[in-house]
Amino acid sequence: MIKILVVEDDIAVANLIKLNLNTANYESSIVFDGEEALNVIERDRFDLILLDVMLPKVDGFTLFEKIKPLGIPVIFLTAKSSVTDKVYGLKAGVDDYITKPFEGIELLARIENVLRHYNKKSNIINFKDTEVYLEEMKVKKNGELIELTLKEFELLVFLVQNKNIVLTREKIIEKIWGYDYVGETRTIDNHIQKLRRKLGWKEEIKTVFKLGYRLEE
Repeated sequence: MIKILVVEDDIAVANLIKLNLNTANYESSIVFDGEEALNVIERDRFDLILLDVMLPKVDGFTLFEKIKPLGIPVIFLTAKSSVTDKVYGLKAGVDDYITKPFEGIELLARIENVLRHYNKKSNIINFKDTEVYLEEMKVKKNGELIELTLKEFELLVFLVQNKNIVLTREKIIEKIWGYDYVGETRTIDNHIQKLRRKLGWKEEIKTVFKLGYRLEE
């Protein structure tokens, strides 16, 4: 399992990030200052670090310089939104830079992008009795192969990667059918119905009135 360290001194923000990471099947740990982070990083292995910039004891920029030789992917999380700060962080070699506030779905997308760049993204996503094989583009339920169309598969992956999060019809269209899609949102409803039937997920895929859908564990 992909292991992510969250270095964030705001307890509420740190817990919210951890919740998002858990829903996406990442293993995560939280530390609340730069000194503690350095100690944890030296004795444990992490596939990615989410690093706040303004930290007690050792700030994020300084901490990054200390851990940079380890080659661990790092994404800055910060309220410092000036172009100067962004350029400084990116020139220092950080993999991405997210300014607060941000949505959980954006954070997960950026994490996925960085992990893919380092070839660390897990190829298999598990949800209950179902396994989704990303590279092979196949799905197994209780060990049996489930036949899905390309769009059904892409929609399934989007739902599983964002489980417990409401996905609006607009967001689903943008992700699966693209910005230039001109068809009806009814298409989404039809694909959802097929997924429910093929996977037996009548209860798992919830309809959120006037918004869209949410996959629930």
